[in-house]
Amino acid sequence: MPASSMSATPQGPIPPGYISAGGLKVHPILHKLVEQTVCSGTGFSPGYFWSCLEQVVIELRPEVERCLARRDELQGKIDTWYAEKKQKGADLTDSKFRPACREFLKEIGYLCPDRGPVSVTSQFIDDEIAQIAAPQLVVPSDNARYVLNAVNARWGSLYDALYGFDVIPETAVQAHGGGGAGFDLQGAEGQQAPPKQSGYNPVRGEAVIEFANGLLDEIAPLTTGKWCEVCRLWPKYVGSVQRLELLTKSGTTTSLRCPSLFVGSQGNLGPPDADVAPKAASPSVPDQGRIFLKHNGLHLILEIDRSDPIGQSALSGIKDITVESALSTILDMEDSVSAVDAADKSKVYSNICGILRGTLEAPFVKDGQALVRKMNPDVTFRDEKGHACTIPGRALALVRNVGHHMFTDMVFTSDGKQVPEGFVDCLVTTAAALHDLRGTSQLMNSRAGSVYIVKPKQHGPEEIALTGRLFGRAEEFFGLRRNTIKMGIMDEERRTSANLRECIREAAERVFFINTGFLDRTGDEIHTCILAGPVVKKADMKKQPWIQSYEAGNVDLGLHSGFQGKGQIGKGMWAKPDSMKAMLEGKISELMAGASTAWVPSPSAAALHSIHYHRVNVPERQMQLAMRPAAKIESLLEPPLLTEKLSQAEILHEVKENAQSILGYVVRWVDLGVGCSKVPDLSNVGLMEDRATLRISSQLMANWILHGLISEAEVRAIFLEMAKVVDQQNARDSSYRPMSANPDSNVAFQAALKLVLDGKQAPNGYTEYTLHEARRKIKAEMGRSRL
Repeated sequence: MPASSMSATPQGPIPPGYISAGGLKVHPILHKLVEQTVCSGTGFSPGYFWSCLEQVVIELRPEVERCLARRDELQGKIDTWYAEKKQKGADLTDSKFRPACREFLKEIGYLCPDRGPVSVTSQFIDDEIAQIAAPQLVVPSDNARYVLNAVNARWGSLYDALYGFDVIPETAVQAHGGGGAGFDLQGAEGQQAPPKQSGYNPVRGEAVIEFANGLLDEIAPLTTGKWCEVCRLWPKYVGSVQRLELLTKSGTTTSLRCPSLFVGSQGNLGPPDADVAPKAASPSVPDQGRIFLKHNGLHLILEIDRSDPIGQSALSGIKDITVESALSTILDMEDSVSAVDAADKSKVYSNICGILRGTLEAPFVKDGQALVRKMNPDVTFRDEKGHACTIPGRALALVRNVGHHMFTDMVFTSDGKQVPEGFVDCLVTTAAALHDLRGTSQLMNSRAGSVYIVKPKQHGPEEIALTGRLFGRAEEFFGLRRNTIKMGIMDEERRTSANLRECIREAAERVFFINTGFLDRTGDEIHTCILAGPVVKKADMKKQPWIQSYEAGNVDLGLHSGFQGKGQIGKGMWAKPDSMKAMLEGKISELMAGASTAWVPSPSAAALHSIHYHRVNVPERQMQLAMRPAAKIESLLEPPLLTEKLSQAEILHEVKENAQSILGYVVRWVDLGVGCSKVPDLSNVGLMEDRATLRISSQLMANWILHGLISEAEVRAIFLEMAKVVDQQNARDSSYRPMSANPDSNVAFQAALKLVLDGKQAPNGYTEYTLHEARRKIKAEMGRSRL
């Protein structure tokens, strides 16, 4: 909820109808959820849950308030320092000011003393986090169908991912063959190609099979021949151990160059007749089964079915390759959701409970038939020795709570103050995981017996320590082993980046994850140095010294602190969900930079991104990087200031792009309650956006207004112009409410404008407060309209 300053706990009259729970007043919707869902089957009563929350609020809310006051204090001192230097005519783009700035940050306590090396000692970490490098999904937890899709994305169809996106280029021949990926084609002299036929495109299908065979040649090469020559494959005992035998179209048999890649099989995959090799597409008994390969810790399942049309068209009989993809999924309560009240948050909590207990379901209708989407079961097969084996069928679920700066009116204390929302998140998440920890959930999440909470928006080691105390109290309340609750540290705030070693030290016994996030981190970079001068364009941010030091420094500190075998070093989101060819070409760079995981926007993207983890041996790459000199703090603290004057055309184009992006995201957040959207940019390229995107765009524009690159009047005019563009882009959406007709009274339009015009005053540049206020206003209007 909005606050006049970061340190002020929101306070006000308690609404009627709230239910007393000890010294707390609880919204009836949340009270009911805790009674019927959160505490159900845990052995703990709702009354005990509320007494625990009351106790932790008494103990730790003052610490939250002190930490938030410290944020305000430090920002005020930094603003004053820059303002004084500017008043004296200093050119802060001059590198000679960097040593003085660093000393100043030390003096005020922004930079903490370096206490030397630190070692991560976290225990009971699942292999999906500690041992195996793999893609990671982030999913808004307010949508049960999305959540189930994400958790089930541990396994994905490589053929579907290739067929449905631009990794396989569209050609005129394929276009006339029917189906395709839905991309527009240009014929001769710019004429549109003929309409595509519906259904499966066999020519495109052949291209998919060709790509897959090439990938197998790359990661599972044969002793002789190529995968495109294989016409049959089966497990064959060599002594007491099975090996994979393959028959080529020339009639010769071959095997894997590295036999240990074969780890098991399932189904009917008998050897060919002894005398005469059968025709490739018509064996005497149709092959139907699965071959399990394992490379760089990740499984690939060759799905063999000669009765399937795709299996019949492939010489080998392989109808698909199921790839192990997103081994972990972050169930997000924060940047990708629009949860502004008890009703919204209860939906989030309900879905979290359903996932951690293995019970979540989502009904849907397909082709007129009512169906129910559920969590996938585990995958079973026989290994190379004939033993029964099981692989998890679902991604390991992690939960991202909200940051310390958020308070909620779902619960009030007796003095009328709201409670920190993260406290409620923590206790609900922990209670939701009790079934899993005790082995009573329908499906298992953590086999190592841990609860994984990703904590965002933390500023420096003091706030990391606060989170550790919160987690420790939750463990005591519910009788859990010390450090059962593991902490993921989002390295997305400047003070955390500058003191990352000390942040890791404060959580050394429970940290499982550090990652970088370009958008939020850049938003905080701009806000922290907002008085230093005008910053570079958004597209130029990744060329700046600070971000290169930031990305490298995160990896360096992770490796030097012993994250290998203990936790994840992560990189951020691929923002173009339809541009999979570019992702396949570019996102491998994050693994080469030392990441053991990176975020992707969809299950199909996870399947394609998994290819990178076969092409890069991440542990070996990390060992190479651990030998380099660590990134320097001096570069990290260098503000991204403009050194050359921009033309008026460049300024206007940048402002228009950011205004359009802000409006396109905010209107769906405020009017529809959609926290994560694929928003088309000015070129109509769909970009995945959440609040992090909004933070950088609004802060950049606020910075440029402050330093006179553009006036407030010009910004208002551009917002009106871009509102018409966004209205046109959403014209086919029946639920969309246009902004340009009545911008003065349009809540979403005014919220978007406020984010920019009040950007300097927004605590740390956060957008949550303005968005929540606007969304609640819309929900109130909707409620009145139903009366």
